[in-house]
Order: sequence, then C-alpha cells, then structure tokens
Amino acid sequence: MRVFITGASGWIGSAVVPELIGAGHQVVGLARSDTSAAALAEAGAEVRLGTLDDLDTLRRAAADADGVIHLAFKHDIAFSGGFEDAADADRRAIDTFGEVLAGSDRPFLIASGTLGLAPGRVATERDGQDSGPVGARLAGGPARRMANAQATVALADRGIRSSVVRLPPTVHGDGDHGFLAGVVAIAQEKGVSGYIGDGANRWPAVHRSDAAHLFRLALEGAPAGSTLHAVSDEGVPIRAVAEVIGRHLGLPAASVSAADAPGHFSWLAGFLGMDSPASSAHTRELLGWQPAQPGLIDDLDKGHYFAAVPKN
Repeated sequence: MRVFITGASGWIGSAVVPELIGAGHQVVGLARSDTSAAALAEAGAEVRLGTLDDLDTLRRAAADADGVIHLAFKHDIAFSGGFEDAADADRRAIDTFGEVLAGSDRPFLIASGTLGLAPGRVATERDGQDSGPVGARLAGGPARRMANAQATVALADRGIRSSVVRLPPTVHGDGDHGFLAGVVAIAQEKGVSGYIGDGANRWPAVHRSDAAHLFRLALEGAPAGSTLHAVSDEGVPIRAVAEVIGRHLGLPAASVSAADAPGHFSWLAGFLGMDSPASSAHTRELLGWQPAQPGLIDDLDKGHYFAAVPKN
C-alpha cells in the first residue's frame, strides 16, 4: 500500500516507517522541518512538507494514499497549558481525513493512550468506547482527545476501515525522550529516585519496535472500528522502575508523599501517581500480535537511558 503518515519522524513514526517499508509498503511522511524531511528521505520514505494545520496538504496526501496513519499530536503545546488547542487541531485533522476517505474502505489509524482509562483496575480495549464513566472523569483537552478517538472509531459507519491504537504512557527503547527519560532526569536532579506513596501503582508499557509492528498489523488487517492496545507489560509498579533507575544512577530509591509530588516531579506528578494497568489480550487474539522485545525493566537494565547521565 501507499501509506501517508503524519508524525512520521517522531518517536513512534520513525519506527513505523521502516516497519512498513520492510514489509513492502510505500510510505509518504509529513515533515514540518528540513531536519525531519532529511530523516524521512534517509529512511526511504517520500516526503510531503507541511504541518498538522495545513488541512489542504493533508487532504491531498490522503486522497493519493491507500491508507493513512495519523500519529502527529502537538505535544509541545499540550504539556505547556494548551492541551485543548492540541486536541482541537487533532480533531480537525481527523475530520479532514474522514471526509477524504469516506466510502473507500481504506484503512485509517490514529494513536491514542491507555493512561487513565480504568484507574485501579486493568483496562481493556472495551473501556473508553463511549462517554460514560471514563469520559466523566476527564475534562478539557484529555476529554476532547478521548472524543477524537471515539470519532475515529465511528468512522467505520462511513465506509472507512478505522482503528485506534492506544499506547501506554511508556513506549520505551533506545533514544526515548519521553516520560521515562523525564523520570531519569528528575532523579539525577533531585539526588533521589522517587516514587509516590508506596509506589505500588502500575503503568503499562511497550517497546517502540513492538508498537510499530502492531501499527503495521492494524493497517493490513484490523477490522473497521477496532480499538487496539499496544501493551506488552500489563502493569509495572512505579517503585520497581524507581529502584532500577536508582541502581543505575547510584541513588537511593525513596517515597515522595502525594503532597510533595508536584514540587518534586513537576508536571509529571499527575501522571506518575496513576494506577493504570492495561491488557492487550483482545488485540493479541484479533491480530496475532506478539511482543518480541524486552519489557520495561529489562530495557531499563540495558543501560541506554543512563549512557549520557553522570552517575553519583
């Protein structure tokens, strides 16, 4: 297939591109900078210059494609007070793709998240499918982003083979600059590898390469209206993560009270305190997806998260 990808040079996209090309697909990637364009060209993708706000560019690229994978999201403004604006830009892109692909039975995939779907219990692919209890717990940008995922699933009724791939908060691997890298940096800065409370709260996780493989399987065969979980580790206790980080940095692992967490972890505090495990049993059964890369703790133990970090 000829596949158009937004966010093609990002952390997930830069793994999806070679995964698709290696399987014989042709990739057209959206690039908003010369650096991104050069990286995509080097990976073997065709480059389409533009941004998520260039709706005419998105429209033309989708019309010329056999399928679309929408990975771009304005994380830079989302985590600096503009989450609603980021979610609104995401919705405009989704609506644009929906208009172009309607009635074509072509695949359309977006990335979403598992965090907060079912606090305190294992979330499944069935959670968050309507505006019920999950939506009631959310507000502002997060609520709008969940609505975007629900709108994508609903595109199945318009003749689009739509699917949502939910990613855990930790999509780990060599080169990660996301949540986990942020936790490592905070530990180094504070001189302690912290966790909130007793640290028993759990995060799901997946290796970036395994996530990329699921995107390909979904592109090729996910039924219309599918919700999929790219989850390898169902729930890793945050205390276990802190202990590995502390061991590699030569720092003690210690509890941080909920009251002190915002001052210690900054914007990460709200996420780091969540107990939000998730299952991928339905996804594995539906598409035969079997994660093959190291789990989160094993990947942390490989040391690449600490290669450039001075140790105490």
